[in-house]
Amino acid sequence: MINFWLVMILIGVLTFATRISFIVMLDRWQTPTVIRRALRFVPVSVLTAIFVPELLMPAGAIDISGNNLRVFAGILAMLVAWKTRSVGWTIVAGMAALLLMQWFV
Repeated sequence: MINFWLVMILIGVLTFATRISFIVMLDRWQTPTVIRRALRFVPVSVLTAIFVPELLMPAGAIDISGNNLRVFAGILAMLVAWKTRSVGWTIVAGMAALLLMQWFV
């Protein structure tokens, strides 16, 4: 039991040390412009990696047929996002379109 607590304390100290090192280091180090520009695309990349498989692979295999209602709801959500530039309206439109299509079909 002592080994367990020793390991937990050591892991906690190491986690804290790695996190505080970045805070201290970034205070003195300026991020290069190239890295700063590249980091702007990380949220878009992560969100794309999350929602594209959900749209195109609802049953675990790629389905781009007319039976996949998620594709149509995703296209509508993309149009709403492009037109309104609002995350809230995009989510509402996409979810409403999917729910209505599933209800009617």
